Amino acid sequence: MAGILVAVFWAILVSFLAVVLVRLAQTLKATTALVADVTEQAVPLLADASATLRSAQTQLDKVDAIASDVQEVTSNASALSTTVASTFGGPLVKVAAFGYGVRQAIGRRTAGESEPARRASRRTVIVGRTVPSARDRKRNGRSSRGQKD
Repeated sequence: MAGILVAVFWAILVSFLAVVLVRLAQTLKATTALVADVTEQAVPLLADASATLRSAQTQLDKVDAIASDVQEVTSNASALSTTVASTFGGPLVKVAAFGYGVRQAIGRRTAGESEPARRASRRTVIVGRTVPSARDRKRNGRSSRGQKD
């Protein structure tokens, strides 16, 4: 009887191991098929990625060339503006100063005011108040507080 029990347990154990091995074989077949499918799809994707990287490198080279051209144009524009400023800046300032002086002279002549009268009419603004200028105070004989000396 003990031999029959051992034989039955042995048969159950072998059948259980056979089922496990069959399922393991099916899992390995499915895994092999999955790896094959991934490999088939990954190779074209890697080729596309490589082509994209090459295209990006080409575009970056073009952008680098454009950036160097822009830098050259900027330096040329800076040199040109410096040249124009040094060439025309001095004479233009002199012409503007001369024009200002002529306008002032014509304005004084047409207004008929003398220089002392114009200076006497000027006022100094301090914190929202208008006070006579310091020259007017000295001329009128007043001290800095507005009282007679």
